[in-house]
Amino acid sequence: MKSLDELKKIKEETLASMRIREEEPTVRVAVGMSTCGIAAGARDTLNALMEEINKRNLSGVTVITTGCAGMCQREPLVDITEKDGSTYSYQNITPEKAKVLVSQHLVNKKPVFEWVLATRGLCREGAAERSGD
Repeated sequence: MKSLDELKKIKEETLASMRIREEEPTVRVAVGMSTCGIAAGARDTLNALMEEINKRNLSGVTVITTGCAGMCQREPLVDITEKDGSTYSYQNITPEKAKVLVSQHLVNKKPVFEWVLATRGLCREGAAERSGD
């Protein structure tokens, strides 16, 4: 990237591709795209997520970008928020891991707990069901 215009073009293209998934969202995927996230590879992670979601033609998935969460050493960060409000915050998500997240979490509804940094909004029963306990 060599200019502000090029960055604006990338942003417009990314936002346009993310809008495809805004119809009847049931799941929101947020990728940290602050300076630290981008430096850690978040752009490639975002692209891999979008590519895999599009390849699988998943509906009800909205992909957004967020700013700094204050955990630069854990970037790239990806939050998956389900329709019931439960959120899984994933850390150090590479493009390869992003594809696994789409397959395991979004398609098969099985969070990848070994990459989870934190969860919010989960009840004990729901968490046990999801982990297979």
